Amino acid sequence: MTNPKLKIRNLKSIYSMPNLYVALTHYPVVNKSGDIIASAVTNLDLHDISRAAKTYGVKSFYVVTPLKDQQILAQRIMAHWTDGAGAAYNPARRRALETIKVVDSVADVVDDIKSIENQDAQMVATSARRYSSSIGCREFRTILKAGQPCLLVFGTAWGLAEAFILEADYILEPITGSTDYNHLSVRTAAGIILDRLVGREK
Repeated sequence: MTNPKLKIRNLKSIYSMPNLYVALTHYPVVNKSGDIIASAVTNLDLHDISRAAKTYGVKSFYVVTPLKDQQILAQRIMAHWTDGAGAAYNPARRRALETIKVVDSVADVVDDIKSIENQDAQMVATSARRYSSSIGCREFRTILKAGQPCLLVFGTAWGLAEAFILEADYILEPITGSTDYNHLSVRTAAGIILDRLVGREK
């Protein structure tokens, strides 16, 4: 008779964790007019994207903002759930928010990943616009399977500044629905993309 615990262990071994990092960037992003700005940290983004990151095996979730008051806000939110009353009340939420690192810039993210991996990460920018060089999730999934560290960068406000996008190693094609409406929240987009990239293949 087969041991059911052995089946579970074998099933887990099939799905190796991706060498994937995620950054939510608040600068450089653009506003509705296309001006480059630094946007505000949003409580829901920290909670929802960290939970998605933990669910899909993302190694670290970086929150990028050069604004010191926004860094303090993010750290205060995290502390409530990782060290404060929230940690005891909801241990599952604590595990998710422990994946967050708050940093000044994407350059700091790149340096931190290099210190961990001893090699540069492939940077993949996201955008609601399609570029001629955009790659699909299937292609990105193949890149991840090669094992090199990858950094997936999401923008807040009205998205990443174009100059930043064009400097990335890859640009991920936008999510398209069944209508011409194309204004998903970043936390919704992050969840969909992570599932397409590293969700279990059926």
